[in-house]
Amino acid sequence: MAVQKDEVTAAGSPDRLLALSDGIYAIAMTLLVLDVKVPDGLDEKAFRDAMGNLWPQVAAYGLSFYVLAAFWRDHRRLFLLARQLDTSLLRLTMASLGAIALLPFPTALLADYPDEPAAVSLYAIVIVVIEAFHMAIAAMLWRREHLQAEPISDALGHAVLWDLGTTAIVFGLSVPIAWLSPTAALWTWLLLIPAKITSGRGLRSAMRSSPTP
Repeated sequence: MAVQKDEVTAAGSPDRLLALSDGIYAIAMTLLVLDVKVPDGLDEKAFRDAMGNLWPQVAAYGLSFYVLAAFWRDHRRLFLLARQLDTSLLRLTMASLGAIALLPFPTALLADYPDEPAAVSLYAIVIVVIEAFHMAIAAMLWRREHLQAEPISDALGHAVLWDLGTTAIVFGLSVPIAWLSPTAALWTWLLLIPAKITSGRGLRSAMRSSPTP
């Protein structure tokens, strides 16, 4: 118990960690747009051709910006459940932020090589890793009552994990598909829309019936 108390004291309140997290998310989102560019010194025809060839970069930017915004929202929601941190939770969160900071790299690969299995699968793997860290954070908060802002019911704990897990499942399934058909793997990501609608309903229902903010 003394060791646990010392760990909590050392890690402290989540406020400063959330401020750091906001900064890392903002930087990662900003870095995404750096790959959307047209070379200098083009004549009129080459310029039009370059503009027409920008769609993979714009699509990858839009996808990753949306994904990062969703991850940021989930991250904030998770820490609404936290009153304080311990060392394990702090380490998990820092690991998740490291993966977030990495996302512009596979985004650039996806934009430049959308037909390459390695590029598509790497992007999906990074998404799965980020979501796995979020699931681990959620599970830790659920099971460690001394970290909770309010008691987390089993219904809410399961709903949060299922909502996070849908993203990991969809992107995880796309990894082997990418080695058969990168285009098919990209289309499988659309399964996330009905999956998140369904899991979101369950999460909202659990939140309404829970005293947790």
